Amino acid sequence: MALPLSMSVCFYDRTAALFDGRAPIEGCDVRAVPLEPEESFHRAFKFQEFDVTEVSMSSYLVTTSRGDAHYVAIPAFVSRLFRHSSIYIRTDRGIKSPADLKGKVIGLPEYQMTANVWVRGMLQDEYGVKPSDIKWRRGGLEEGGREERAKITLPPDVELTQVPDDRTLSQMLAAGEIDGVLSARAPSCFLQGAPNVGRLFSNYPEAEEAYYRKTKLFPIMHAIGIRKSLVEANPWLPVSIYKAYLKAKALCMHEMGQIGHLATTLPWPVYEYERAQKIMGEDYWPYGAHANRHALDTLARYSFEQGLSVRRVSVDEMFAKSTYELTKI
Repeated sequence: MALPLSMSVCFYDRTAALFDGRAPIEGCDVRAVPLEPEESFHRAFKFQEFDVTEVSMSSYLVTTSRGDAHYVAIPAFVSRLFRHSSIYIRTDRGIKSPADLKGKVIGLPEYQMTANVWVRGMLQDEYGVKPSDIKWRRGGLEEGGREERAKITLPPDVELTQVPDDRTLSQMLAAGEIDGVLSARAPSCFLQGAPNVGRLFSNYPEAEEAYYRKTKLFPIMHAIGIRKSLVEANPWLPVSIYKAYLKAKALCMHEMGQIGHLATTLPWPVYEYERAQKIMGEDYWPYGAHANRHALDTLARYSFEQGLSVRRVSVDEMFAKSTYELTKI
């Protein structure tokens, strides 16, 4: 009898086959719900609603470091993104380079958000700007009252203040009440062309390509978590789910490379696909712990250095053990 599973994951091109049946999870009867990542994270870390769920890598490391994680992850990294594009600033505050962020008041939706962990780590490693150099303000980007999804305790030299519940970061940026925002999503004031609001890196693709060539880091944002109690009762489950995610990604990449008919609604997607391979390698979006050791270890270091994880989580303990060594034929 098939094991019933509820699953929450965003409908990406690389997860589409999990929804349409081309990448089934062997031995399982899956009820898949396509949700935005923020909703999956909130419902997973607050209420553990789904058996299988997209998880924030940052929040997963935080809870794993404390020993109170309700999910065990598999190394299917359904979201990755360079984050130079995520730094929005007031253009009338003399902020011309990352070093100019020192002493500024910067908003963020959650301090532990994976995107912001990567940005703070990049700012310190590449530009010498420490988290303690900035005054942080936390709140909802477009809706007031947002808080951390998992409990955090920060170092005493880091200033983090909650903004009033009747204010949003986008409003405050547009009004000049803060100097900038770190956010995975673009603030509505930026999208609407508010005066004196822009990106720190206006030509972010160029900056991100240079960052990759220097560091070989393609930041990992999200993985897939499985309820721990299910894994304990069904040790075969992590590999079965991981294999399905691998198949879904393989189908996506095959479609991306088809020049005869385009899988995405862009004029030159095959050109961009081939360009990414030339810069970053044929499998430029790898799954698996071993293939991503450098990025995972860097994220774990950032999480610990920034006071989020209570200890530095090793790559060898991050995922279900069986996913580190798949069958070879």
